[in-house]
Amino acid sequence: MLKKNIPNAITCANLLSGCIGIVFAFKGNLETAAYFVIFSGIFDFFDGMVARLLNVKSAIGKDLDSLADMVSFGFLPGVMMFHLLKGSDYSSDYLPYFGFLITIFSALRLAKFNNDERQTEDFIGLNTPMNTLFICSLPFIANDYPQVIASSILLIAITAVTSFLLVSEIKIFSLKFSDLSWAKNKIKFIFLILSAILIAFLKFAAIPFVLVLYIALSFLHFKGATPNKSI
Repeated sequence: MLKKNIPNAITCANLLSGCIGIVFAFKGNLETAAYFVIFSGIFDFFDGMVARLLNVKSAIGKDLDSLADMVSFGFLPGVMMFHLLKGSDYSSDYLPYFGFLITIFSALRLAKFNNDERQTEDFIGLNTPMNTLFICSLPFIANDYPQVIASSILLIAITAVTSFLLVSEIKIFSLKFSDLSWAKNKIKFIFLILSAILIAFLKFAAIPFVLVLYIALSFLHFKGATPNKSI
């Protein structure tokens, strides 16, 4: 019984981290909130891996994972964008709520993922953790480039583009490993190595480049593959 609940406990740790991050985000402490997103991402990475290793995958675990992701990688980035728009160069009481489009499209993306049989191994549309990591990099980038992140036009464009990517038909490779062999995971290892180099030099400012790299490598990886029919 204990073994069966270990993956769910890890998923709940993802959820708890997301909840704590939301508290900090509502207070305007976006950088601390971003660190809790990283914790959520770590827990999200390992819950499925542990479930596979222990052979205790379940429908409840899958639903719990999506519910936790909705909080950590759906509501939390929406709150962060709300605060970024609130502090932007366009003064409006209503504009910040535009940021919650990220939350809405994250919910659509997670619902699509749970019911799309094409997404058993890889993703169709940008996954919510990667999108959230990108959104969470913006407060750090603002420390060095405040005039850029303060632009309401740029923030609205980021919100619109990322919302579209979440529900797009772009095929994206998953970063979850079934094993550690180079042959099966070459594209993943290349991505992780290049991302590590970018982050080492640029720190949080590297995240937008990491996102572009992720999409570009996915396009190259799946180029020429025959797309599956929609269910």
